[in-house]
Amino acid sequence: MQVRELMSSDVVTVDVDAALADAVDRSLTAGVGSVIVVADGDPVGILTESDVLRAARDTGRPLREIDVRDVGHRPVVTTRPSAAVTTVARLMTDEGVKKVPVMDGVELVGIVTLSDIVWALPSLRTEQAAIEAVHDEWSPH
Repeated sequence: MQVRELMSSDVVTVDVDAALADAVDRSLTAGVGSVIVVADGDPVGILTESDVLRAARDTGRPLREIDVRDVGHRPVVTTRPSAAVTTVARLMTDEGVKKVPVMDGVELVGIVTLSDIVWALPSLRTEQAAIEAVHDEWSPH
């Protein structure tokens, strides 16, 4: 299974020069737990709910006074639409991330989350069993 089969193409973004309050507004309006931070349309980071909470606690300042550029994760870990879902799952584990923007060349085309992968587990297991059956059929015994 490829990432393009389960990614969401509705990616919520916020400009790197925005205030944290703007990022929170976009996130809440869209009903998502993270926004991709962009500069000139290119992903440069990701901002999660945890990042917002940590910034509010650590600074004690209103969200309008905190810049997105000072909070989001950098560099952002990305993948391609054609990447295998199992490869991205391994990447998430290795990098300690739960959300990965999907890039087609230089264009941001989607996002895949750990939740997407969890929901796809039954299909992934079926696909793996089919691959193993073909392998067993064609392997010398």
